[in-house]
This record gives sequence, structure tokens and C-alpha cells, in this order.
Amino acid sequence: MEGVTWLTHKYVMHGLLWYLHKDHHQKEPGFFEKNDWFFVIFAVPSIVLILFGTTKHVWWMQAIGFGIMAYGAAYFLVHDVIIHQRFKWFSRSKNTYVRAIRWAHKMHHKHLDKHDGESFGMLMVHKKYWQKVQSDKRLMASKKVGYAPEARLTSGGNA
Repeated sequence: MEGVTWLTHKYVMHGLLWYLHKDHHQKEPGFFEKNDWFFVIFAVPSIVLILFGTTKHVWWMQAIGFGIMAYGAAYFLVHDVIIHQRFKWFSRSKNTYVRAIRWAHKMHHKHLDKHDGESFGMLMVHKKYWQKVQSDKRLMASKKVGYAPEARLTSGGNA
């Protein structure tokens, strides 16, 4: 699903359906975004595949439907809760992986338009983001300072 996510994010969300995704990059007031409609867009085929697969006993359709649903749950937890912190459940994680996905997403959001983006995936993080976070941790440890890159992460705006 990560490959499907990358392709969909780069070519659909930053392409044909940019009008729905745009407010995710250019923050507008309010809790909900037009970008939240992607939840519905991806939930529909999941529900249809699960329903049809269940009623017609087609196991592979059920499996695909549940796979889309599981990835949607992962997306919600990783993207909305951990990365964007729309819900303040895991706001101070020191985990290297969490820091790396947050940094990669921050780099994705530094581009306010649909062009010249980077880091279109969600769960798999490019090596350069891991290295950046690990370097920051080593730097903070050598200075005997608490690891708190949030000041740098949020200084340019929210991701």
C-alpha cells in the first residue's frame, strides 16, 4: 500500500484532485479540511470490496477491502495523530522513527503548491531523514541538552 499511497499522493492529490488537497498545504481556519474528503474517497472502495467479498464469498476482495481499511487506520494514526497532531495523543515522542516521519512530512509541507514536492509516502522514510534525526540526537547528546527539535520544526509554521 505504501507504493499506492506514494503514487496517489504525488499524481492524484498533487495533480487532478489538488483542489481538495490544497488546503492541507495552505492552512485555512477550522478543524476540518477539504483534504479530509480523501477519507471518504478511499473508504468507499474499501466498504464495497468488503461487502461484495463477504456476500459473494470472494475472499480476495474481502482481503483487499480490509487491507485498504487497515491502511486507512494506519494513515489516521500516523498522519493525523502523530505527524499533524490534530489529536494530542503522542505529541512528545522521542522515537527516532516518529521523528523521521515527522521531519519527512515537514519537508513535504515546505512546498505550498502542488509542484516540486518531496517525500510523498507515509510509513517508509528516506534514509536522509533518518540520518538528519540521528545527527540531531547525537548533537543534542554531546551538548548535554534535551532533545527538542520541535522549536526548529514549528518555527516555519505547522506541518
